[in-house]
Amino acid sequence: MIKTLRFSILYLLVAVACSKKSDPTPTTSLYFPPTGSGTWETVTPASLGWNESAIPDLQTYLINSNTRAFIVLKDGKIAIEQYNGVQLTSGAFTASSSWYWASAGKTLTSALVGIANANGKVNFDAKTSDYLGADWTSLTPAQEGKITVRHQLTMSTGLDDYNGGVTGDNDCTLPSCFIYKADPSSRWAYHTGPYTLLDGVIAAGTGKSLATYLNDELLSKIGMDGSFKMSGYNNVFYSTPRSMARYGLLLLNKGIWSGTTIIPSSYFDLMVTSSQNLNPSYGYLTWLNGKNSYMVPGSQASLTGPLTPNAPSDMFAAMGKNGQLINVVPSMNLVVIRMGDSPTNTGLVPFTVQNDIWAKLNAIIK
Repeated sequence: MIKTLRFSILYLLVAVACSKKSDPTPTTSLYFPPTGSGTWETVTPASLGWNESAIPDLQTYLINSNTRAFIVLKDGKIAIEQYNGVQLTSGAFTASSSWYWASAGKTLTSALVGIANANGKVNFDAKTSDYLGADWTSLTPAQEGKITVRHQLTMSTGLDDYNGGVTGDNDCTLPSCFIYKADPSSRWAYHTGPYTLLDGVIAAGTGKSLATYLNDELLSKIGMDGSFKMSGYNNVFYSTPRSMARYGLLLLNKGIWSGTTIIPSSYFDLMVTSSQNLNPSYGYLTWLNGKNSYMVPGSQASLTGPLTPNAPSDMFAAMGKNGQLINVVPSMNLVVIRMGDSPTNTGLVPFTVQNDIWAKLNAIIK
């Protein structure tokens, strides 16, 4: 009896230890800033036990890498906030300055599609042509009919990401730019054109413009400012830095803002889980760290190792050209955002600058 009891207690302790190890979410509750007027609470790095002596090195790096805005949230509170540079029309870049998200906005659009699905307005497995109409590509009807909304969300449409070299434009949304390359789900390629057309899917499914649906379902509910603006073929989101941080905080809390569900939990799980096997470091328009391999835009090569070696393995990210970043680390209750100009030739997705930032942060956050 005693032997059995000891075994049961030991088994329970092991089970509890294992469950704690597998759960990346810390026990500390999150703070949410007011959605209307009010002050966003701050916390000092010293009170967190961080290495303050390493902060000047980070600050110097941010200036030298053309960073306009940089914010670190710990448990929802602002721990580090820095602004650099100037805007041509409004002087110094500040907390009230607006900046573009570039492809970091893909994760925002992803959330909107998930919300529309939960509201019964968009079916992930419906043909894209059900929303955009026939002939939105140059494919045959049979080929076009195989492409679904889910393929757009996971970069697996099979369309030629550089339209066969006709224009070499990854962003083009004209039917003539969408050329068959492979069957859907058989090829992963970072292709902005089909992603952009999700705007039309949202509008057709909900009966509302992208701007109205975005404001009604997300921005107004968490106190974000910002809007999408057309730039060539692209629809680019602009906001203030703190609004970008608000969205990061929403993602940190798995789509729930101060007790109110904004992004359905089932869809949030899709966002932060490998969406296919070809590029395990990509969820639903969201980049994932800690996987065994990853792919980069413009290449079919699979690179060994995690996306961002210097960052925690459970980090997931929204990443955009010239270093627009939202990094979320559930195990540390951290959100890191960066807005700015290109530090170097970062390409469509700023892998290098993200890794460099984490090298600096690791010296601070102990």
